[in-house]
Amino acid sequence: MKTLKTLFAFCLLMQFGYVHAQGNSSMHDGHGAGGGGGSACQKLRINKNKLVPAHLAEVAPESDITFNAFGFDKPENLVVTVKKIPIEITTEFKDPFYVVRGKLPPELKGTHARISVKLHSPIIKCINEDGWLVKILE
Repeated sequence: MKTLKTLFAFCLLMQFGYVHAQGNSSMHDGHGAGGGGGSACQKLRINKNKLVPAHLAEVAPESDITFNAFGFDKPENLVVTVKKIPIEITTEFKDPFYVVRGKLPPELKGTHARISVKLHSPIIKCINEDGWLVKILE
């Protein structure tokens, strides 16, 4: 009788553990783990050897910028800013990366600036950022 109660308790614990594990995997939408319809957190990467202008370069105002970015599949989630000023960009898919093009804002002259590239995601805690510095001449 004692063995039967122990076996029953063990089965009950195993069933609870299985239900708990299933609940976690199917209801967890964050950080790309689980299968509840959430998308995975994508990692933005920029090819630092293909930056135009190059990191720490001196450039004229309104210069063109070009870089290769990869590690994501929705270019509409890519936002490029310079000193918090949004830049209008175009993207072209060249498997396995995107060529991103834009122009420095005309109002920036005689300053150092960071070209900031952010990849926004539907997952709240999943925002990736990268970038590089340039010196914008007068």
